Amino acid sequence: MKTEELRKKSAVELNQELIEQLKAQLKLRMQRATGQVAQTHQFKQIRRDIARIKTVLNEMQAGNA
Repeated sequence: MKTEELRKKSAVELNQELIEQLKAQLKLRMQRATGQVAQTHQFKQIRRDIARIKTVLNEMQAGNA
């Protein structure tokens, strides 16, 4: 997910996206624990997407303050 796409979304949409990414991260961790993970590159990708979403949310809050 690109930062440009995230900046176009509202705070509510970003929070929903953040929840979805956290659920996906949990699912991957469970798969890794049971040895069923097939695409290990997704760990890094999801972790960075979560960081991007949180960064954009923080920028929105700083702009409103």
